[in-house]
Amino acid sequence: MSEQGAGQGSKEESLMDKITEKFHGSSSSSSSSDDEAGRAAGSSSSSVKAKIYRLFGREKPVHSVLGGGKPADLLLWRNKKISGGVLAGATAIWLLFEVLEYHLLTLLCHGFILTLGILFLWSNASAFVNKCPPNIPEVKIPEDLAVNVARSLRYEINRGFASLRAIGQGRDLKKFLIVVAGLWILSALGSSCNFLTLFYIVFMVLYTVPVLYEKYEDKIDAFGEKAMVELKKYYAIFDEKCLSKIPKGPSKDKKQH
Repeated sequence: MSEQGAGQGSKEESLMDKITEKFHGSSSSSSSSDDEAGRAAGSSSSSVKAKIYRLFGREKPVHSVLGGGKPADLLLWRNKKISGGVLAGATAIWLLFEVLEYHLLTLLCHGFILTLGILFLWSNASAFVNKCPPNIPEVKIPEDLAVNVARSLRYEINRGFASLRAIGQGRDLKKFLIVVAGLWILSALGSSCNFLTLFYIVFMVLYTVPVLYEKYEDKIDAFGEKAMVELKKYYAIFDEKCLSKIPKGPSKDKKQH
């Protein structure tokens, strides 16, 4: 009887061992499947993040797009005191010339008269009051800087002339319409305000739009994606009904043959 009881006990123990092994195996497999599912979800979320729409196909941060460095810090208001000072100075200049109707040549002449008068009196009075005369720095424009600026301007002007030439030859109808629309908008703005006011408006746009875009980047990109889809839809309809019927100029391949 004791041997039979011992045999039954060993069978029960082996059965319990098998059950526990199956339980642990199923739990480990479930945990591994959970890990795989988590990894798959993470990879899918990362791929979704990588496919987020950005305006104009931008892949870099706004700071890098603006060139980085101090100019980007200025436009993105990294230092609020400096950016605020520049904004206040530009606003004061606009008020001085536009609202008070002060002329640029008059301002320059008055500024030079005041500066030269102060320096002249200071230099002559220093001998009587036993003080050092003012240390006026010698200002020179470096030759390398002037050459680099001239080369940059030459490159941009030549590129603009090349673009206008390509548009005039009738090869790119889409670019032609964009340039005509932009020039028409500029002409409308020029008829309603003078050059200084237009320059101040452009300055305010460049000084406020980047920082607002960086702050509300996700919302603006989502809205821009919807807008681009609608614009492409309407452009496809317009292209099919109107633009495709307009004869285009000869292409480069035909000219070569």
